[in-house]
Amino acid sequence: MSRAIKGVILAGGLGTRLKPLTDITNKHLLPVYDQPMIFHPIQKMVEAGVKDIMLVTGGNNAGDFLRLLGDGRKFGVRRLQYAYQKGEGGIAEALHMAEAFADGQRIMVFLGDNVVGESLSPYVNKFKRQSQSAMILLKEVENPSAYGVPEFKGERIDRINEKPKNPSSPFAVIGIYFYDASVFKIIKTLKPSRRGELEITDVNNAYLKRRQMTYEVLKHHWADAGECIDSWFQANLMARQQKLNCD
Repeated sequence: MSRAIKGVILAGGLGTRLKPLTDITNKHLLPVYDQPMIFHPIQKMVEAGVKDIMLVTGGNNAGDFLRLLGDGRKFGVRRLQYAYQKGEGGIAEALHMAEAFADGQRIMVFLGDNVVGESLSPYVNKFKRQSQSAMILLKEVENPSAYGVPEFKGERIDRINEKPKNPSSPFAVIGIYFYDASVFKIIKTLKPSRRGELEITDVNNAYLKRRQMTYEVLKHHWADAGECIDSWFQANLMARQQKLNCD
């Protein structure tokens, strides 16, 4: 059974790991090769048929997104809404701001500094059809300890460990998630972590505990343009190579 799905792009944060590039701008407004970083998640969602989108941002540069993106129609967006997150409450807190926008429908959540080298349509379509309430995307990486790392029991993810010193697998949970409306109920039960934030890993572990989460592994390139300066640089190189291959 196919279900409608809406998109939520999270583009807040202070971008401290990309300083001094982010001293006077939001990191999602930095260029990734030939276009602003924020264009990428919008284009990937629209390409996958997700055209009702909310952008959650914050900080002093929030108005720049509206000036840059407008109503989103130039990207093929049917409806683009904005929400403002005060402070640094974490990814899960930012996501909670989209509850009214989601209006009980399933959502695709995209952290705005993820750059993906393949179509996301197969994953969106799989999530629409599946009976389970959530799905995450994984990618094998060289430095899994910088991310949430899945711990497997057989073919099933048992739990996700956030930035473990000794990763149990070579996979990273990248910043693209799929949830049903119960995600907002889960967020309301969370307590702040040691860094004072509501963690998206706690959301994912709640679904895993219910046996209501599936996963897929990306087949092609992926870059975290916000992890550090070198990672941002690698994302630029990846985007450039993809453009040259297409041309």
